[in-house]
Formats: sequence, structure tokens, C-alpha cells
Amino acid sequence: MRLILIRHGQTPNNVGGALDTAFPGAGLTDLGHAQAAAVPAALADEDVSGLYASRLVRTQLTGDPLGQERRIDLGVRPGLEEISAGDLEMRSDEEAVSGYLEGLAAWMHRELDRPMPGGPTGRDFFDRYDGAVRAIAADHGKDDTVVAFSHGAAIRVYAALVTGIPADEAAGLWIQNTGMALLEGHPDDGWDLVGWSSTPLGGAHLGGTRAHDVTGEEVDDRE
Repeated sequence: MRLILIRHGQTPNNVGGALDTAFPGAGLTDLGHAQAAAVPAALADEDVSGLYASRLVRTQLTGDPLGQERRIDLGVRPGLEEISAGDLEMRSDEEAVSGYLEGLAAWMHRELDRPMPGGPTGRDFFDRYDGAVRAIAADHGKDDTVVAFSHGAAIRVYAALVTGIPADEAAGLWIQNTGMALLEGHPDDGWDLVGWSSTPLGGAHLGGTRAHDVTGEEVDDRE
């Protein structure tokens, strides 16, 4: 199975650097809509058999252009949501940003019992996200290609954990809006990370000015 995980298009809170992880979340900026509109052409060579998004509005708006072009219903799959910021929700100050990034780094080091401040542990997140991926896989054959629109931190941490890549390598996998991770395998057999696009699928020109985009930024490796 080929699982293409695509980060949603740009939101106002990405630009402002706020930790927007709760339901329903912000919509897309004009650039975010342009990023979403470019996804179908970027995936023109992919034979997509299933299309999914999280419960947050921004992933569904990003997935709509691809669903309309392919005439595939966009399935909303609980569990694909962003890693909750807990008590740090909607903060953009240095203390909050550092706390969130330190949590992500700890999970990439397999410290899965560590919680986000007032939020989930890494194990909570992994079980939730992996459960959603398993539910998707159960509806498809092992030769299918499936696209899921999800979130920056969630894609980065899940891809690191499920493929077993070293934490220092995983920490460098930053992802801009409509960047992509390509996994091959199956939940029952394991996954390989065979492709990663840090820049938007439609091209680097859609990246815009690099804002303080917390959930998509590189996570500094810890000593």
C-alpha cells in the first residue's frame, strides 16, 4: 500500500505562529487555497483509490480540489488530527513554542510516556493516529494508493515512529504547507519512508515567506 500523507494548506495561524490544534481550527489563507489547487496536478501520475482528511476544517478544504478532480468522495477520518497542544493551545510565545517542540523531540526519541503540557502522551498520539491509518488500510487493498490530508507535527512524528528512522534524522524532516510524506507498506507488515517533500507539492514558489510555522518547522535534536 502507498500512503501519501499531505499537510494542509496555509492558515492564518500558521502565519502568526499560533499553536492551533483544536477542533474545528482555522480555514485557509489565499495562499493556502492556491496550494490546495496545485495538488491535483502534482499527483497526476498517482492512481489514487482513496482520499481522506482529518476532522479539522483546513485538511478538508485542502483535499477538496483533488476529490473534485478525481471524483472521489473525501472521507473524514477521526484520528488524523494534529498533535494537541493541550494547555499551550493558541499560544505563540517562545515558552509555549519551545514546550511544544520539546515534546515532539522527546517523542521522536521514543520517550512516548512524556505528555504535552496538559495534553496527550506520545503513546496516546501514536495509538490514535495509527488507529486511523489502520482503519483506512482495512478499507483498501495492499496495492492501493491512498491520500490522507493531515497536519505537520502529526505527519512528522508518525512517520518517524512508524518507520523507525533515527531521531536525529527525523528532527530534520520539516514540512511546509502541502508538503508530503510517502509511506509504503502496511500496518501489519511495517512501513518504509520512501519519499518526503518539505516544500509544497505544487512547487517551491507556493511556499511563500517562511513564517514562524511551529508545527511544520524543523525540530532541533536534543543533546
